[in-house]
Amino acid sequence: MSVIYKRVCEKPDLLGESPVWDGESSRLYWVDGVSKLIRSHDPQTGAFQCWETPSMIGSIGLAADGTLVAGLADGIYRFDIASGTFSPLFQISPPDPAVRFNDGKVDRSGRFLCGSMGVHADPRGALFRISPDGATDVLANGIRISNALCFSPSGDTMYFADSLDRTIRAYRYGEGPEPLTEARMFVDTEPFGSGPDGATVDAEGFVWVALVQVGEIARFAPDGRLERKIKAPTDMPSCLAFGGRDLSTLYVTSIRNSGSGRAISRHPHGGCLFAIEGLGVKGLPEQRFGAPPSH
Repeated sequence: MSVIYKRVCEKPDLLGESPVWDGESSRLYWVDGVSKLIRSHDPQTGAFQCWETPSMIGSIGLAADGTLVAGLADGIYRFDIASGTFSPLFQISPPDPAVRFNDGKVDRSGRFLCGSMGVHADPRGALFRISPDGATDVLANGIRISNALCFSPSGDTMYFADSLDRTIRAYRYGEGPEPLTEARMFVDTEPFGSGPDGATVDAEGFVWVALVQVGEIARFAPDGRLERKIKAPTDMPSCLAFGGRDLSTLYVTSIRNSGSGRAISRHPHGGCLFAIEGLGVKGLPEQRFGAPPSH
């Protein structure tokens, strides 16, 4: 079967990020950070929805009872889809206007991890882990642009990157409160001409990474070996997620204008959401914030 690219949404995002597939509702959620929107799409009906956010939004994750967890500019919030309201779970105190939250993901144990970044790409960011009971851990600091956050199928390995380092590191990771340990270099993306942006892990444990600066998507084996590299649908792919009825569709968000001057697309469909089919692999169901471990 040949690889098929489909443009899902006619309306482009300025900064499309954080796609996540909700298997219960068969909907894809994602964000437009610069436009301050959470968006959703139902592939069966073709319907789209969007909700405004009170500040720039970096990422979302699934939660329980019709809610999402979201990384807004100043902290982590629970978002009620039905009412469109946000309630804080954790906020940076005192507020720092030079820092905002960026890439985030729910781990296999139901906790939300979200990395902050320096608004001007200076090393002011940190990686936070928020537990449903309100406990907060700081797992890393000195981050310029946090990205590529994802987890192995068993949840015992966490992948994470500071995009400006052009490397992805792998860490031993557990269900308890212990800090990150046994860091190792997973992939050096410098030879591919790009820093890593968003990433996801498939059912075979391979890591898919958006190479935003060269318009490509790479799949790496658990040992860091490059398994394949494909052209992205636009020149600036930003983040990836598997979805669809059998989790075999790779959804790709992209950038039109990041608002920072660092990323401006020259592609006619820059910023659009795309679906790639025919890759021959499937993804994993997304864990929900507050749900028990999925293994």
